[in-house]
Amino acid sequence: MAINVVLVEPEIPQNTGNIARTCAAVGANLHLVKPLGFSVEDRYLKRAGLDYWDKVNIKYYDSFSELRDKYKEHIFYYSTTKAQKLYTDVKYPDDCFIVFGKETAGLPEELLVENKEWCIRIPMRDDIRSLNLSNSVAIIVYEALRQNNFAGLVPYGKLTKYTW
Repeated sequence: MAINVVLVEPEIPQNTGNIARTCAAVGANLHLVKPLGFSVEDRYLKRAGLDYWDKVNIKYYDSFSELRDKYKEHIFYYSTTKAQKLYTDVKYPDDCFIVFGKETAGLPEELLVENKEWCIRIPMRDDIRSLNLSNSVAIIVYEALRQNNFAGLVPYGKLTKYTW
């Protein structure tokens, strides 16, 4: 199953590095929408992604409109704390896009209003503002993979002498 993770204007290099590592582990494509709040040469970004940078397909865009225009026929889900629909309430098709906003502000309000039927949320207590971005990506990406029987992944790990 192909999954596309979109980060709109990410600000924290460690989060993006962790997300890149998750994308590498599951074969998801990572789409980064500028402006980025860091340099792609940032040592924290590199460290968080460890030695997996060559295993993730990363694409860069100058705006979200540029990305959306390029993939007009694809389904986009928008992760936000403002949605009514839970991330488990939708069926993630092959080659869908899951869009996440920047750490301090989330996705732009007008984007959410224009796409409210495609907005999803992760449930949490009402006195908590939000989850960490890299955790949110992992939660939703793994739900999409679970729904599709972890297609393309080794579900029980590598068989080694340490596997029980």
